[in-house]
Amino acid sequence: MVRQLIKGCEAIAEAAIRGGCRYFFGYPITPQNDIPEYMSARLPEIGGVFLQAESEVAASNMVYGAAGAGARVMTSSSSPGISLKQEGISTIAGAELPCVIVNVMRGGPGIGGIQASQGDYFQATKGGGHGDYRLIVFGPASIQETVDIMYNAFDISDKYRTPVMILADGLIGQMMEPVEMPEFKSDEEIKVEKDWAALGWEEGCGKSRAVINSLYIADGELEALHERLQARYRVIEQNETRFETYLAEDAEILLTAYGTISRVCRSAVDELRAEGIKAGLFRPISLWPFPSAAMAEAAKAESVKHLLAVEISAGQMVEDVRLAVNGAKPVDFLGHPGSQIATVEEIKERVRALVKEA
Repeated sequence: MVRQLIKGCEAIAEAAIRGGCRYFFGYPITPQNDIPEYMSARLPEIGGVFLQAESEVAASNMVYGAAGAGARVMTSSSSPGISLKQEGISTIAGAELPCVIVNVMRGGPGIGGIQASQGDYFQATKGGGHGDYRLIVFGPASIQETVDIMYNAFDISDKYRTPVMILADGLIGQMMEPVEMPEFKSDEEIKVEKDWAALGWEEGCGKSRAVINSLYIADGELEALHERLQARYRVIEQNETRFETYLAEDAEILLTAYGTISRVCRSAVDELRAEGIKAGLFRPISLWPFPSAAMAEAAKAESVKHLLAVEISAGQMVEDVRLAVNGAKPVDFLGHPGSQIATVEEIKERVRALVKEA
């Protein structure tokens, strides 16, 4: 493979196409505008369809329609735009449809700002829209990792008939890094039997009508849907939980972070180790399913005295960290909810303070 220097949003779009995406519906908002711009030029070249909808609400409903017809389809937006898509996302989940959603996060609440943020963690991992549903959510830490996840996201979504969300902070969307792009998946590789899809029906064709629906009124129907969904989510938890550790085996202070701030933490770990402080890093890659069991096991280690969750938010993932650790070890938090990002020196100062406490 040839390495190329590419912007994050453009890499996301190209990886999606190589992974089988042929339909894109969206609406512009900073800092993800490079995704629809790239798609508008690239998809027609390969016989795909790009359409800029009149709103985020319309875009999510177009995704619903294309997914219901069995297409590999995606949308992208940034935080306030994802909020507008939430009813559509809930409907897609309720209809058991596969699709891919990219959120290049910016600061909030409300319109907020256009700087990088991780303030949408709750929205992505705890539902966002109404009803008991889940999205498979990945939080990549580099453009290469974003490409690798994006490339396989449609396969994962098709496998479970569950929407997949790529939760990338604005830094990943706007920075440039060298990346190895995977080869195009062949038509055979992306062809998935979808006997549930609404592909047309004629009298006497021998098939029953495909009904794409999230309305369940008859007695017991909604309960049956949730039995299917919850059973599926348990399988997803078994198969799709992902994480990475760095120098965690003998760590006394265990940092935990996802996305680009995890890279700052990794640098802090290296510098702290050079000072003689045994720091380590636990990085969730799948944000749902959250790697709770693995984090609990890491925290149980006799060497670990304290955990420090670092985020570009006022503190959201830290709640899942505390639930996973379940009081076995103290969990502290360091984060900035606005446009600031914790520096290596700031993280080191906090770790030094925790070492003194321990």
